[in-house]
Amino acid sequence: MPLLDSLSPLAASLNLLLILLSVLTSAFTAAVGAGGGVLMIMALAQVMPAVALIPVHGMVQLGSNVGRMAMTWRHVDRATLLAFLPGVALGALAAAWLLIRLPDGVLELCIAAFVLFTCWGPGLPRRALGRAGTLVVGAVTTLLSSLVGASGPVVAAFIKQSQPGRLAKVATFSACMMAQHLTKAFVFGVAGFVFQDWLALILAMVGAGFVGTWLGLRLLHRLSEHRFDRLFRAALTLLSLRLAWLGLQRLGLG
Repeated sequence: MPLLDSLSPLAASLNLLLILLSVLTSAFTAAVGAGGGVLMIMALAQVMPAVALIPVHGMVQLGSNVGRMAMTWRHVDRATLLAFLPGVALGALAAAWLLIRLPDGVLELCIAAFVLFTCWGPGLPRRALGRAGTLVVGAVTTLLSSLVGASGPVVAAFIKQSQPGRLAKVATFSACMMAQHLTKAFVFGVAGFVFQDWLALILAMVGAGFVGTWLGLRLLHRLSEHRFDRLFRAALTLLSLRLAWLGLQRLGLG
């Protein structure tokens, strides 16, 4: 399989597996509202060098979210997106120059606790859903995304409370995440990462992600609002518990 072998420094069989994974994770996010990014970074971490993990994941997720937003753009909450974008810029600048990091495991536990509270605790105060709160969420999650790779569960938990309908949730989430992942080209470009070595695999996974998004949106239209909300909350809860377990392991407590 010379074509597959030339896509990246990985073996041809692994390249094929990651392309198929992109279909699955994009379909999952389009249908349920979140989770595909975390599933993908978990898989990538098993086979990809650490230095390439977050930038490659970010570019693949950028393409996947572009596809989802292109198919649902009429449902994007533009007010939320416009309030989110300045925070994304601030978070990206902080990530590009950040020198001091929290101990391994603490970030994962913070993310898990926030998402679980948002899913099962009392609703966020109205002020947190306003422009200032949205800006803060944009900045913090963009910073976290560059440090731990996948901040989708936090953004999804916020969007869950700020958007009333399932299509608005998926569309606005995709638009926000598209902006966030776009900054990784800047952040890791500044850090000296060579995207060219992985560009062919990234493009192949992005193309596969469009197929997965189309399949996932077909499933989304078949779900009732009640069932979608239950699946969305269950996905966020399971992902949060996995993050909490990972955080405890990195702290030496798991």
